[in-house]
Amino acid sequence: MADDTYRTIEAPAEGLYKEKGSKFLAFAFPVTTADEAKEHIDRLRKDYFDARHHCYAYIIGMHGEQYRANDDGEPSGTAGRPIHGQLLSAGLTNTLVVVVRYFGGILLGASGLANAYKAAARDALSHAPVVERTIYCRYRLRFEYPLMNDVMRVLKDLGLKPERQQFELDCQLEVGVRQSLSQRLTDAVGNLRGVVIEAIEG
Repeated sequence: MADDTYRTIEAPAEGLYKEKGSKFLAFAFPVTTADEAKEHIDRLRKDYFDARHHCYAYIIGMHGEQYRANDDGEPSGTAGRPIHGQLLSAGLTNTLVVVVRYFGGILLGASGLANAYKAAARDALSHAPVVERTIYCRYRLRFEYPLMNDVMRVLKDLGLKPERQQFELDCQLEVGVRQSLSQRLTDAVGNLRGVVIEAIEG
């Protein structure tokens, strides 16, 4: 996997694991923020209000910078961590998995619990459509009209097409470039005297 790509799921998916009367319902969701993850968790708590535990883990960020694992009352490390481990094993980010447990009356023990949460999470993720996305950087270029051909030549050499463009006496255009090529673009434009390049957020 290139440094400027990441794997995530494209749509929600569900999974199920049963052990000694206990049912583990697993739900996987694509998410991009912790608030978005919280909305899914809160909704599942309402939809499955009679369940004993709503355990979860998520990884967020193009490089997995943000993550959380929650045992929701289960013995420490027996629920959130195994769910988180399945996200890591699948190489996924921007993904939330919630496992809702209905207790069957028989204690599973720490290893049994960890295995159950792991299996439920894995089942949900096995049904989720996985996609690879590319991280893009956006730039705005400003220059005077006589430099138009030089700027266009740089873009063509890198296989880039301008997205928004405004050609008057003072010209400006916007361009998206995959992160791994962004340094080449800024270096090439930096060699053109009179061209200003600035990064665009978002």
